Amino acid sequence: MDSLSQIKRPIEHEYAAFVERFNLAMSHDEGLLGNALTHIRQRGGKRMRPLLTLLMAKNYGEINEVTQNAAIGLELLHTASLVHDDVVDESGERRGQPSVNATFNNKVAVLVGDYILSTALLHVSLTGNRQIVENLSQLGRTLAAGEILQLSAIQNPDFSEQVYFDVIHRKTASLFESCAVLGCLSVGASASETEKARRFGETLGMMFQIRDDIFDYYDSREIGKPTGNDMAEGKLTLPVLYCLKKSPFESMVNLAKKVKSGTINNDEIAVLVEYTKQQGGIDYAEQCMQEFYDRSMVYIHESVKKAEIRDALITYLDYVMKRHY
Repeated sequence: MDSLSQIKRPIEHEYAAFVERFNLAMSHDEGLLGNALTHIRQRGGKRMRPLLTLLMAKNYGEINEVTQNAAIGLELLHTASLVHDDVVDESGERRGQPSVNATFNNKVAVLVGDYILSTALLHVSLTGNRQIVENLSQLGRTLAAGEILQLSAIQNPDFSEQVYFDVIHRKTASLFESCAVLGCLSVGASASETEKARRFGETLGMMFQIRDDIFDYYDSREIGKPTGNDMAEGKLTLPVLYCLKKSPFESMVNLAKKVKSGTINNDEIAVLVEYTKQQGGIDYAEQCMQEFYDRSMVYIHESVKKAEIRDALITYLDYVMKRHY
């Protein structure tokens, strides 16, 4: 049995219901809007975030209508943010497929993102749970603030690991935090249980994004982006930031400044990528991931009492830690 099947095993029927309902929410019978939603829906994804919401709900109770609407609302919000991010980043691909803005245009992408966001608000309102509504509303603010912080970091000539961690916390870890929290809130978990789950979601999300950033130092069409794509967009991620602090060779610092100014070319990116590998940047990033992994395992062993959920969450962690794309 593959890892994703093992993760889904204790929530197989509930997850199938989620997928059916999510696809319905991402459908429309009018031409252009329907085509754009179909385009997004067909590229799918592994749905790691709703899986986490369902698993956390199952850990503290039974998945119910509130859980499903919360999971759908959050995944729709996440989907809308990706559509808008592709416009901001001028990305031509998402998960190896043409992005919405590339397939249609920026105007359509922004409006489709707005439509999906409004659908997210509709579903979260159906939970009838004020805490869930507040959490998802705050998440939307955090994601937008993270995107703006990232733009500011690109314009800032300084190199900062702390800013990097602040960005990925807002743009990625906050999503996983909300997944865990919404699962708990949907089944009436206690405040202390919910807080422990929130911290688990946070460490999991940090680990997830660091792994995603490591991919940028290797070429794989399965990932949906070539080597150095982040650098081409002006972004310096953890592996190279560590090397610039540890071994700040003038030539490499100058290349990093060219990344931020948007004037670096592909050959120069290749040099910066190789420097990062040789100076231990990948090893350092993987070490940071291991620290988050260890903290996440403490939560699983202390707070997850159901054996089937514990096994699924351990498989989930291992998948994030070791995934190849």
